Amino acid sequence: MDIAQIISGFAVGAIVGITGVGGGSLMTPLLVLLFGVAPATAVGTDLLYAAITKSGGTFVHARRGNVDWRIVGLLAAGSLPAAALTLFLVSHFAAGGLAGTSKTITFSLGIALLLTSVALVFRHRLQLWAQSHDVATLPSYRRSRLTMLTGATLGILVSLSSVGAGALGVTALFFLYPRLAAIRVVGADLAHAVPLTLVAGLGHWWLGSVDCTLLGTLLLGSLPGIFVGSHLAHRIPERVLRLALAGMLVLVGAKLIAV
Repeated sequence: MDIAQIISGFAVGAIVGITGVGGGSLMTPLLVLLFGVAPATAVGTDLLYAAITKSGGTFVHARRGNVDWRIVGLLAAGSLPAAALTLFLVSHFAAGGLAGTSKTITFSLGIALLLTSVALVFRHRLQLWAQSHDVATLPSYRRSRLTMLTGATLGILVSLSSVGAGALGVTALFFLYPRLAAIRVVGADLAHAVPLTLVAGLGHWWLGSVDCTLLGTLLLGSLPGIFVGSHLAHRIPERVLRLALAGMLVLVGAKLIAV
């Protein structure tokens, strides 16, 4: 059991507990760049890691009535088929399957990190713009279609990079549902992330790109980290942490794209 991986899990867990984001966008690059884990294995392992760690948060939000299950259903209707189809196409038609697409996965991860950094910085501005324009008055059927399209986009991105279900999902929902309470947006996004990461993670496991020992090691560190971070959240300015996290993601994303 690698102590450095346990410490990394704790650090990432603490950041997730404080900011609510950063799981996949930090853990997968750490595994690839710091520990030399193959990109496909890093993504697959991180997906199951996310499914487990986010289940507890979803349970809490659901008990408090903070989950809009209609939105979760619309997102899942797009994301789950998209994730399954993406993994099927990559494994059957890409040379060498998932293991042979390391450059594609690394590039997708870099793009996802850059998009996540933009979402972290401009989330509130996008929400204000949506509230002041016609987004809030979109017909219900059109909003539903856009929500399913958002889910499909997340399904493709998450299955290839393990990044996007958190910050990108929340930002998209703030844009599509500007009048919905923020806590319900977060609850819906978190609840949707569980089945998405679980389906994509099981797909990677079926294709042999999940390291169960590594998964257990990361959880050993991250679960206490999330607990500690959640208790520190009110003492640290969230905006400062989000900007620092966004800056770090830009650097890591640019490095991955250049690889």
